[in-house]
Amino acid sequence: MSLQGKTAVITGSNSGIGLGIARELAKQGAHVVLNSFTDRDEDHALAADIAAEFGVDAKYVAADMSKGDDCRRLISESGACDILINNAGIQHVAPIQDFPTAKWDAIIAINLTSAFHTTAAALEGMREKGWGRVINIASAHGLTASPYKSAYVAAKHGIVGMTKVVALETAQEPITANAICPGYVLTPLVESQIPETMKEYDMDRETVIKEVLLKRQPSKEFATTEQLGGTAAFLCSDAAAQITGTTISVDGGWTAL
Repeated sequence: MSLQGKTAVITGSNSGIGLGIARELAKQGAHVVLNSFTDRDEDHALAADIAAEFGVDAKYVAADMSKGDDCRRLISESGACDILINNAGIQHVAPIQDFPTAKWDAIIAINLTSAFHTTAAALEGMREKGWGRVINIASAHGLTASPYKSAYVAAKHGIVGMTKVVALETAQEPITANAICPGYVLTPLVESQIPETMKEYDMDRETVIKEVLLKRQPSKEFATTEQLGGTAAFLCSDAAAQITGTTISVDGGWTAL
């Protein structure tokens, strides 16, 4: 499979899942546009490293996904957007009665509304080129729920629903829209939480991973950013041309329960 000549724009991609997907798409020959809300030397260095490693064009565009104008500017400044990966997201955990309104608003804006803006901005270019892929990074929480995660679960269910709408609106065009629903993924953020969780539960690392972090993930193994990148790359392939409007779970059996 080759994605040479295609440009992928990945929101929230200076670390974790987004960066893993960007690297895999670059490995397949796609030019990539990285994004987050910061504008640091190390952000631009990430893009330079990908360009050097994979021999593709890569750049970093700072844009705040909580702001609609920034979301749309990201697409315009990217120059092209054949593949749109809506990945940006944040989380907050609290009971509904205690959930801060500002946190609710931010989670809905970044996890859901940003994808509306980027997709709306990207579709015209995809139609002009006669090819496009919209891939939304949802979650197991786009298909099921957990206590204390009202905003996140609402946003991820919303992104699954919006994916289906985009798929129907583009069904007779060479454009597809799908959602990937990861379970727990071993990102630097999750890795950093393990030592504190070990202290909290007085458990060793392996027990904390299997009994606490992966309690709802039957495989008892984290998904990896490389696996999510591979799933995204598959959805960009010709083999996936008739896969649209659906979800692909990468969750070790979580949503099979």
